Amino acid sequence: MRARIYRQSKPAGQSGQATTHTWILDYGQNRPRHVDTLMGWTGSADTPSQIRLQFPDQDSAVAYATERGIAFDIEIPAPRMRRPKAYADNFRHDRIQNWTH
Repeated sequence: MRARIYRQSKPAGQSGQATTHTWILDYGQNRPRHVDTLMGWTGSADTPSQIRLQFPDQDSAVAYATERGIAFDIEIPAPRMRRPKAYADNFRHDRIQNWTH
């Protein structure tokens, strides 16, 4: 299975961008999971699928993977366009929608 190198996305419940600067290397799953007959838990003998490595930039993650001979795919995030907002825009005279309280 190929490893996946991607940039961590912003948490849905938070507005900050603090955790979005790291790059993640996730190994894929090589072996199927199995259900334990006694406890009913799902387990796997595939230890690398449980490993998640963090890197400060994409070049470090690629260098790590190439040094160790790991096949990988890079997922580059799409650029996001953010328009700055101001509270005063709620009271503009040329506002399209009606302002109600």
